[in-house]
Amino acid sequence: MLFPSATERYGYLAGSDARRASDLNAAFADPTIDGILLSRGGYGMARILPLLDWEMISKNPKFVAGYSDATALLGALNRICSLVAYHMPMPTTELYKGVDDYTMEYVRAMYFGRYPAELKNPEGVPFETLAGGCARGELCGGNLSLIAASIGTPFEIDTAGKILFIEEVHEEPYRVDGMLTQLRNAGKLADCAGILLGAFTDCAPEDAEKSLTLQQVFSDLLVPSGKPILAGLACGHCLPTMSLPMGAMAEFDADAQTVRLL
Repeated sequence: MLFPSATERYGYLAGSDARRASDLNAAFADPTIDGILLSRGGYGMARILPLLDWEMISKNPKFVAGYSDATALLGALNRICSLVAYHMPMPTTELYKGVDDYTMEYVRAMYFGRYPAELKNPEGVPFETLAGGCARGELCGGNLSLIAASIGTPFEIDTAGKILFIEEVHEEPYRVDGMLTQLRNAGKLADCAGILLGAFTDCAPEDAEKSLTLQQVFSDLLVPSGKPILAGLACGHCLPTMSLPMGAMAEFDADAQTVRLL
């Protein structure tokens, strides 16, 4: 079933806030619908969060999948409704454009609830240990800009005792710096059990001579948290990409460079 807002346009939004919220509420309320695939990311999900019927959604759990701007919804489903929601490719961006076998293997695993015991990058794509140690907890997070934008709202990310996953796209190091600083200053890094870093796609500085590198930003802002940190997950605005069940339990060993779903 294709809801009206999937084909509407209101400036840079897929329909008005009222239309998009109405469609999402209707999708959750419909007993014939088992899953909701967000067609694409962009901007605007946070605008409709106050318009959603969270009590009704809690009583009508569905499979919900998306990433990027969908981070706002996935996090709210985790925190408000205690639902697992899926950070994974979306129909109009990757799924129906002849994606690779690795990506589809993870998509199928999420669809059918057969999670791989261990999350592994594609062949030849290494993990990177930024800080050693082990962490165990519920997965939370997603796109950094959406996570940072949640601070101070009723939908603020809760990282307490959780594994924080972060990815980003089209943001220079100084912007990544600012958003990670926001998380640090809000206590989100101190609260979490560990940090997983996904793809930071097209995040190179415009002027490298006048910029910190992303590695320096991570060293300055993440490493002092004292948390285990594993970087280089093939997940985010990239292909191939793995999919993640946000809200599910996981553990990782940054020294051994292993990540497991529990």
